[in-house]
Amino acid sequence: MLFASLSGAQTVVKVGYLAALTGDWAAYGQTEVKAAQLAVEEINAAGILPGGLKIELVPYDFRSRQEDAVNAVRRMIEQDKVVAIVGSNSSGVNIAVAPLVNRAGIPQIGTVSTNPRVTVDENGKVRPYSFRICFTDPYQGKVLAYYAAKKLNLKKAAILYDVSSDYSQGLREFFIQNYKKYGGEIVADLAFRGGVDVDFRAQLTEIAKAKPNVIILPNMGKEMALIIKQAKELGIKDVVFMGGDGYADFMWDIAGDALEGSYWVNHVSPEDPALQPFFEKYKKKYNDECKEFVNGILGYDAMYLLADAIRRAGSANPKAIRDALENTKNLKLLHAVITIDPNTHDPLNKDAVILLCKGRKAIFHDRVRPEEQ
Repeated sequence: MLFASLSGAQTVVKVGYLAALTGDWAAYGQTEVKAAQLAVEEINAAGILPGGLKIELVPYDFRSRQEDAVNAVRRMIEQDKVVAIVGSNSSGVNIAVAPLVNRAGIPQIGTVSTNPRVTVDENGKVRPYSFRICFTDPYQGKVLAYYAAKKLNLKKAAILYDVSSDYSQGLREFFIQNYKKYGGEIVADLAFRGGVDVDFRAQLTEIAKAKPNVIILPNMGKEMALIIKQAKELGIKDVVFMGGDGYADFMWDIAGDALEGSYWVNHVSPEDPALQPFFEKYKKKYNDECKEFVNGILGYDAMYLLADAIRRAGSANPKAIRDALENTKNLKLLHAVITIDPNTHDPLNKDAVILLCKGRKAIFHDRVRPEEQ
């Protein structure tokens, strides 16, 4: 039965978008909303949703703060009556709002939120209404460990992580677990407070004494750029910097040439030919490059993942959308073919990309699926 829950006059459904449009993560959030709006215009023009239904995007700014995210989601659900939410890109934010969306029965799709607890609770039980389009931190940590120890033969690692971030703590934990299995040794493991600390010289001095050959930075762009810049200013050389999907092009504005030679695990490569039509459309619409390409691509594809679920559900009822999302199989999106694991609500079997900073940009270096130990 198509759209049984809709009145005959209703032609628009509201979809919330949770993003940091201001604050330290604004570059990511602004890109996601722009890309999502581009996808919505295409979806509506193509008539992908049956019954002539159109999507109206309702973005909310959580200003890089969890308490603002909770308030934003409450307003989306209670005032705007959204049928689903896309975003955020933050693991900590999505973990914070997960009880709210699951009590209300509103499906949510995280974009770059990689901590396992985004979709699975502390008892290992899947959260019924929480989904994601990206791979997880256990997988990302394993890729980092495998690539450092086995591909680059870097067996002495130091870690500098954000103690206030679920994402950072999770990625650190899963790197350590796998790095030791791949024959690596952790020679230093130090922390800082994200959003508070901007001087990392004390931790870097301790790290230098431990003489690592790789420094792992499981953090977000601003802090990583400052750490690398300050490390080079302290004379820390002959060491490779590696990190996860917190990499962003704006880091060049902070760290400059200090970024050269660093490696980053990522979801997509900006050099992928399949992505070029998106970049061209984004530039034409906004007269700007899509610099935060991971957020742009995953925000764009998340809207198509949701639209496909509404189409297959034949209804804009949130429960029906949830059921359709859980049964997504072999959906061809721009950056990947997506099958949702019903036990975790994570995508199954996605390859990771390794980016290398070279010539003042992050270039595609390798595509990897780590070997089992």
